[in-house]
Amino acid sequence: MMASEKAKALAAKQKAEMRAEKERRKHSKDPADWGRWRQFAETYKVTAKYDKPLPWILLGAGLGVFAVFLIIGFLLSSPLIWGVLGLSVGVLAAMGLFVLRAKKAAYRRFEGQAGSAEVALQMLGKKWKYTPVITATRNRDSVDVIHRALGPGGLVLIGEGDAKALKAQLASEKRKHEQVAYGVAVQVIQMGKGGGQVPLDKLTAHIKKLPKQLAPAKIDEVAARLRALDAMRPKMPVPKGPMSTKGARQAMRGR
Repeated sequence: MMASEKAKALAAKQKAEMRAEKERRKHSKDPADWGRWRQFAETYKVTAKYDKPLPWILLGAGLGVFAVFLIIGFLLSSPLIWGVLGLSVGVLAAMGLFVLRAKKAAYRRFEGQAGSAEVALQMLGKKWKYTPVITATRNRDSVDVIHRALGPGGLVLIGEGDAKALKAQLASEKRKHEQVAYGVAVQVIQMGKGGGQVPLDKLTAHIKKLPKQLAPAKIDEVAARLRALDAMRPKMPVPKGPMSTKGARQAMRGR
């Protein structure tokens, strides 16, 4: 009898914990706690603020594809089958278009803000490791920031801020990284819209297109050495990027 009461108490406790966790996730502002549909909804809300024609463009794309398939269906005397197929393809077309416009909206939203390169780095994918704001220097009119990415394309330092000030900082960081990278070339990128710079909305694609030179095992080896380098740095009270795009990225990927 006592064992039965303990089992009931344990079950009640587990149910209470599950309800509490469900309630916490429901009101959580952390994208990691959101379900797929909430992630999608939140991403849509944010994107629509910076892309006013978004709902009409998505509706037009979906209906346009549906109409084409429906016309084909009537011509082939199978409007129902082709209509259902057109509806499915129309939804997929609208979702694909939404992904592209959501990314562009994210870039427009944070372009020009200190740490905005992290928006692009977060979209590199699982093959890349990135460390935002490994160093930052406050100037009168701006904050000069250096980020780092490590992946198949090698070891990359990304600077954003005043071009002249960054040149010396990037050169210094390059020397430090070369000392621990042991034969791995350190590449330098300045983010911006000037000559020789890479714009924020092109940064992800630019890094992904770098010639492959590191295998996964080598990436892990270099990452371990870089952690030792970072451990020697003083802690900086600088926010690592303008936002977290985890929820947006998961929603755009359909997770």
